[in-house]
Amino acid sequence: MTRLALLRHGTTEWNVAGRLQGRADIPLSDIGLAQFAGCRLPYAYQAYRWYCSPLLRARQTAAALDLQPTIEPALIEMDWGNYEGRTLPDLRAEFGAPFIANEDRGLDLQPPGGESPRQVQARLLPWLQRLAGAGMNAGAVTHKGVIRAILALAFDWPMIGKPPVKLDWRCLQEFRITEHGRPELLAANIPLEPKA
Repeated sequence: MTRLALLRHGTTEWNVAGRLQGRADIPLSDIGLAQFAGCRLPYAYQAYRWYCSPLLRARQTAAALDLQPTIEPALIEMDWGNYEGRTLPDLRAEFGAPFIANEDRGLDLQPPGGESPRQVQARLLPWLQRLAGAGMNAGAVTHKGVIRAILALAFDWPMIGKPPVKLDWRCLQEFRITEHGRPELLAANIPLEPKA
């Protein structure tokens, strides 16, 4: 059985402001840098092969945990296109009912010039299949949009309404990857440990 542990990057200034980051290469804030500075992975995950999104905020998080991950392009955040850098309340106020209708499409929400969560799943699936084929346990430092897309695959969740599991974004989320690359949630919200 192939296991995959996922961790979201630390906090950025755009996270605090509620801005959609997408592909914008925003660094961690001072708070984000401090979040993981005194932490380490639980022992069971230290032997996993670790991967990381190419974006700076994920790489900084991996470095704070003393990881030397392989950069994996498939782990990059969802492309929010023309919505990038904006807040959801501002977009709802500016575009009104058409924007809200787009949000209500769940997996098929399509930002102008960006990608949908379903398209994120499509680019992740070959990577998940490669992991399953290699038969080794892996971990990844990535983004909320990527983790939600994998969670949606695991539960056949259309990303409409509440998610099937409430995730703590400061914790590891562990999945089993089937031989076909399909994720199944094994454990949610596994806390990191303090450095000795």
